[in-house]
Amino acid sequence: MSATARRISELRAEGRPALIGYLPVGFPTVDGSLRAARALVEAGADILEIGVPYSDPVMDGSTIQAAAVRALDGGVRLTDLFRVVEGVADLGAPALVMTYFNPVLRYGVERFAADLASAGGAGLITPDLIPEEASEWISAADAHGLDKVFLVAPSSTDARLASTAAASRGFVYAASTMGVTGERATVGPRAAELVARTRAAGAENVCVGLGVSRAEQAAEVGAYADGVIVGSAFVRPLLEASSEDEGIAAMAAVARSIAGGVRAARTGGAA
Repeated sequence: MSATARRISELRAEGRPALIGYLPVGFPTVDGSLRAARALVEAGADILEIGVPYSDPVMDGSTIQAAAVRALDGGVRLTDLFRVVEGVADLGAPALVMTYFNPVLRYGVERFAADLASAGGAGLITPDLIPEEASEWISAADAHGLDKVFLVAPSSTDARLASTAAASRGFVYAASTMGVTGERATVGPRAAELVARTRAAGAENVCVGLGVSRAEQAAEVGAYADGVIVGSAFVRPLLEASSEDEGIAAMAAVARSIAGGVRAARTGGAA
């Protein structure tokens, strides 16, 4: 069992889903992104999702795009990713990397897998890669014991759900709605159905992302999903703050609130 699946299993035994928190490497600075990631775990995140800033995103909404631009303008490099992953390895929260696949291809797939494993990383979430086109990555991930997290969406066919579930390790990422990341007033109405369909297709763990930004939404999603994925709601305080310290403190406050919602998801307690 992978570190990610093991953590989700431990939390399931406790009667709750996992809180999976996203932050981009290099934002607000490389050292600041490490501090923020550590603070996020201390505030209640069970699993980390560390994003690789990319100049041509297809899934990122305006908040994460703005953070990525600042990170790229600040000179972040892919090698900084491994330093941040290594810097959170002692916290007990598996660290997955969220990245479009082109940076991995440019770095070298086998080299990337080896360096990520050496840094203590748990695996990759690849939003623009489907299993049928991922043979090189699947081989490298298997060789280094890394998770392979692929995505499904409400539009996915049963056949697509089955192939994705079979190829994934750690969990399957269920996008709650069609579209890009961002904070929304409501979570996609088809998310619960998608989780049920993905489990029926063979997935052991299904985690939901896109649109979760408040404690009550986290509680709603956590009632049926194995994990609740939150990104923009954690990045926004860092964008809006006048200093790095202020931003990290504000982000941690948001995380504590959402973590409360996740912990109340299956107990009926107040979020």
